[in-house]
Amino acid sequence: MANESLVPTICPYCGVGCGFYVALEDGQEPRIEYMPDHPVNEGALCPKGNAALEVLGHPERLRHPLKKTEDGWAEISWEEALDLVSEKLKEALEAHGPHTIGFLGSAKVTNEENYIFQKMARLLGISNVDNCARLCHSPTIYGLERAFGLVGVTNPFPDLANSRCILVIGSNLAENHPIVARWILKAKDRGATVIVVDPRLTPTAWLADQHLQIDPGTDVALLNGMMRVILKEGLADTEFVTRQTVGFEDLVGSLEEYTPEKVAEIAGVSAAGIVKAARSYARSPASSIVYSMGITQHAVGTDNVTACANLALICGQVGRPGAGLYPLRGQNNVQGACDMGMLPDFYPGGRRIDDPGVVEDVEEAWGASHLPTAPGLTAVEMTEAAYDGDLRILYVVGEDPINSGPNTDRAREALERLEFMVVQDIFMTETAQMADLVLPAALWAEKEGTFTSTERRVQRIRRAADPPGDAREDLWIFSQVAERLGLGFHYAGPDDVLTEINRVLPSYGGVTRERLASPGGLIWPCPDPGHPGTPILHTEGFSTPDGRGRIVPVEYKPPAEVTDQEYPLVLTTGRVVLHYNAGSMTRRSPSLAGRVPELFVEINPHDAKKLEIEEGDPVAVTTARGRILARADLTERVGPGVVFLPFHFPDTNRLTTDVLDPVAKIPEFKVAACRIGRG
Repeated sequence: MANESLVPTICPYCGVGCGFYVALEDGQEPRIEYMPDHPVNEGALCPKGNAALEVLGHPERLRHPLKKTEDGWAEISWEEALDLVSEKLKEALEAHGPHTIGFLGSAKVTNEENYIFQKMARLLGISNVDNCARLCHSPTIYGLERAFGLVGVTNPFPDLANSRCILVIGSNLAENHPIVARWILKAKDRGATVIVVDPRLTPTAWLADQHLQIDPGTDVALLNGMMRVILKEGLADTEFVTRQTVGFEDLVGSLEEYTPEKVAEIAGVSAAGIVKAARSYARSPASSIVYSMGITQHAVGTDNVTACANLALICGQVGRPGAGLYPLRGQNNVQGACDMGMLPDFYPGGRRIDDPGVVEDVEEAWGASHLPTAPGLTAVEMTEAAYDGDLRILYVVGEDPINSGPNTDRAREALERLEFMVVQDIFMTETAQMADLVLPAALWAEKEGTFTSTERRVQRIRRAADPPGDAREDLWIFSQVAERLGLGFHYAGPDDVLTEINRVLPSYGGVTRERLASPGGLIWPCPDPGHPGTPILHTEGFSTPDGRGRIVPVEYKPPAEVTDQEYPLVLTTGRVVLHYNAGSMTRRSPSLAGRVPELFVEINPHDAKKLEIEEGDPVAVTTARGRILARADLTERVGPGVVFLPFHFPDTNRLTTDVLDPVAKIPEFKVAACRIGRG
């Protein structure tokens, strides 16, 4: 076609990191062209990827800075808006100290933007820095760091095709990460066995050779039961365990009570099924574990991740082609946001904030002194601190904590108690509606930079369109605020920031702009410009101080909230294929929202009959925290006693508990006690 250009980019939705082209033709709307030479998706896209451009010119995009007044929202200039942000930050710092300010970053913005945002916070003495990983994969951070010493998917997605047994636990990847499902199907074509552990009969379970439909919140019991079978039957890789791990003897002693029969009683599956799954995983020459928020979003999420790591370690199923762990990330740059230090207890590169040597290194790199040396508040703790009056200022970027956090009504009340909140986003989310100042940001296709996908793959995005109205790139906004705060951020653009990242993050040392030109980018660790990247981790040992994997016994603990006479049903939450996160993008995408336009609740027909509920009825779902309305979907996908709500709609998290994992501080989204009645 005449006058057409193709701009390569990365999908803005989940963390798989699929590539495609934005096709630009004179006088035409941008459209998607597929990228068949991309190593992960090979040209394929899921429904959300295919609809990615629908939000680009959406009429509800934020176009101007908005200040809340007694008469509503008023458009103001960037000069006034930026001055207001810097003034409020200065006032709080001087009057109350940095501990009263929170920075909530985003897994939607680029690596360069997250890096600058957390750097600005730390230079101001602020440790209250976090991102949405807190609500999805924070247990992965702490569980894998403890077990392996490095946080990330151990193998690239195409390597799943080399697995001969794939254990999918707590992940409905066929809907939520469909491109990953393609690689699992390729493994099946080569003879692999697929085991799916999930309380629901999901599309992922349909492709399984074995489905263990466990009761919600019983994952540790099941994994411990599998490990006991493996040990009793002599299926552990004792040579690997002896050479590569520590802690094995403690694990052996901790598993005695987890007999298949007892675990079957706890988890609601057959003892024979537990034995079968254990044998399949251990006997396979190359086994992988794929998990997602069905594992992490629990009050025992860190224990769940640790149990997955234990299973891999005792069987030697890590550090080889086809053998590893795959924590599937929900947002496109969750891995990158964490790598860049957008966490309260880590500086860039996954280095602990309370390590004096780390602080010294970062101070030298930044030419700074007196950087924070103690962890700050997590995202959920910031909300609680706001409720208690201890957090006064909150700077929110690309997140909607009102809808994505637990116990929505309490979160709303907490944010109302803030002295000042600024929200930087692309749409007027529910959180933005509560802000004192709203800053209009650019979409991924309207700026340059890099994203890091779930598989540690760093890839470039390129500008294909102009931001609407006065909207600006997040990097520009941060730099302008920093300049007013006297921090001296004189970056010409994202390339300058990436150059600094190369210098400050050892694992990104060779991830230069020039080397990211081809589809697929580079997979870190990539320490220098001559390094090819590291697709498979732990091939020569682990990143722990002694180079050995850590086996850490964990005991089964029941969910924090159990059913009773008043709340007799178990509520669990999750995703559906056509929506994403809190829905601020997909519910504005006509081709997606038109297919799933409203909140529904899955109910087993057996329960529905007792409750006199018919298909499509409006019903009320009630927990100790609130009551919402939804449309009844009668289905065998959930077993008797279990109901399911997608979390893409505003009401769902009004019901979820804010009980936290003591280590990762993630709420227990996946289990709550509820009742259902006619609406």
